[in-house]
Amino acid sequence: MNDKASRPAIAGAVEDMARYDVVFIGFPIWWYEAPRIVQTFLESYDLSGKTVVPFATSGGSGMGKTASILQKSCPAARVLPGKRLSGAASAQEVSSWVEGMNL
Repeated sequence: MNDKASRPAIAGAVEDMARYDVVFIGFPIWWYEAPRIVQTFLESYDLSGKTVVPFATSGGSGMGKTASILQKSCPAARVLPGKRLSGAASAQEVSSWVEGMNL
């Protein structure tokens, strides 16, 4: 996490990313930021015109500046502020969050 330029490799790829308009990306939040591999993922695709919805799990820390950091990895996409979910989040809580979005 200390090396902001680090971009760990990803083993797989999303087939036909062009068919998606909205991309949900989940990760554990680390020190108020997404792990660097999330930036690797975003930088691996042309997300122009897409909406990126970050969500994270955390035992305590919030989203911090995650959205603005991730926006730099996909500048032509719309990155939403996202949501931090506790490990105890119910399926109903997650569904309510998604259904309440204006996508």
